[in-house]
Amino acid sequence: MPSFPNNSSDPPRSITLTDEAGKSLPCSIEHSFIQAGTTYFLLLPLNIPITIIAWDSDRDDAAATWVEDTEEIERIFEDAKAVLAEQNLTLERAAYTLTVAGELPEAEEDDILTLEIETDEDALESEQFQFLTHFYHQEQEYEIYTPLDPLLLFASQTSQGNVEILSLEELQNIQPQLQEILVRELDRE
Repeated sequence: MPSFPNNSSDPPRSITLTDEAGKSLPCSIEHSFIQAGTTYFLLLPLNIPITIIAWDSDRDDAAATWVEDTEEIERIFEDAKAVLAEQNLTLERAAYTLTVAGELPEAEEDDILTLEIETDEDALESEQFQFLTHFYHQEQEYEIYTPLDPLLLFASQTSQGNVEILSLEELQNIQPQLQEILVRELDRE
C-alpha cells in the first residue's frame, strides 16, 4: 500500500522537470506517494500546454496531424509565437510539450475541436481541444489548440534526487496505486 511523504516539514508545492535537451517544465505537485522506497508524483504543468495541428486540406473531412517533429516545430516556432502574442499569450519551448503563459480566452462551443484518437488497444478515445489561433507557414495551414482536460504527468524521484517522467512500463506498474489515490481524493470532495 502506498504511503504519503512525511509532512512534518513543508513539502515543495512545485517542481521543475528537465528533459534530455535541458528544457524545463515547471509543474505543481498535485499528489505524491511513496511505494517500495520510491517517491512518485502526479504533476500538472504551471503554464498551459498547447498542441499544434497541421491540416492536409481545407475540406471538412481533412485529416489532422500532430506536429511533434522537433525540426518542424523549430521551423514554425516564430510564426506560432507571433500569432499567440496577438492574444497576449507567450509561447515557450518547455520540456516534453510546448506551453503558453498568459490568460486564455473564454472557450466557446464553436472553438471546441473533438478528435477521435486511437489508443494502444485499438480503441477510440475522444479528446477535446480549445482552438486558440491559426497561421500559415510556407502555404501549410497550422492551428494551435490547448487540451480541455488537464495534462497530468507522472514522475518519480531518482536515487540522485532528480525527478523524471515515468516510462509507460513504470506507469503501468503503479497504476493500481494511482487509481487508489484518485478514488480516495474523489471521496474527499
